[in-house]
Amino acid sequence: MYDSLKGKIALVTGGTKGIGKAIADKLSASGALVVITARNDVKENSGKHHFIAADLSQADSAEKIAKEILEKYGRIDIIVNNAGANSSPGGGFSTLQDEDWFRDWELNFMSVVRMNKALLPAMLERQEGVIINISTGAAKLPIWEMTMSYSSAKAALNVYSKALANEVGSKGIRVNTVSPGVVKTPLMNEFIENIAKQSGASFEDSFQNIIDTVGVPLGRMAEPEEVANIVAFLASSEAQYITGTNISVDGGSLPVI
Repeated sequence: MYDSLKGKIALVTGGTKGIGKAIADKLSASGALVVITARNDVKENSGKHHFIAADLSQADSAEKIAKEILEKYGRIDIIVNNAGANSSPGGGFSTLQDEDWFRDWELNFMSVVRMNKALLPAMLERQEGVIINISTGAAKLPIWEMTMSYSSAKAALNVYSKALANEVGSKGIRVNTVSPGVVKTPLMNEFIENIAKQSGASFEDSFQNIIDTVGVPLGRMAEPEEVANIVAFLASSEAQYITGTNISVDGGSLPVI
């Protein structure tokens, strides 16, 4: 797929580390000019991608990002809504406060709605574009001890993505969802470390407990690049008849056909 995205303008939110960084690098390697967003830039980026500082949990960030992209490049071809996090405490319903629910929904759901709303008009004007929303396997297989508010926000994202695909498909815009399982990222390591601290277990035991709880037939975490490969495919013309779908990249953990 070398140069399959040559000349395309792509946005990857949360694109400085983990899955987002892998996606940004993969799209760039495939020929796209990539814009990334995050609260802060990182040394690893070092000018490789156009960086826009933004906190997507804030309502005005989407308009700021869209304005800068459209003023500089005049269009957007690919939107990858990757920014998100499971930031709320574990322990189930009784530990979650209103602010936990609001924080997870702002970052994992409303940020996507706002970003698409800000940039979709430019795609619709050209009758062309691809939107890829990064969800999670936990939206279909929630773990009440760890992901209740996060999973609910991502489940809403799945429904929204399907509805949006149905709305804009006839106008030349494809919308798909990618749902990673357990992925080897700095955020995942931090998540496991917090669980280990709360339970008094070792990092290794906490990691194994997650693998056992989720159930991963391949028996390991995914590499970020394995998620990025699917995103790059969906963004390319190779996937021009694929829209409204949700692709799991989870090592086989979802126990349904």
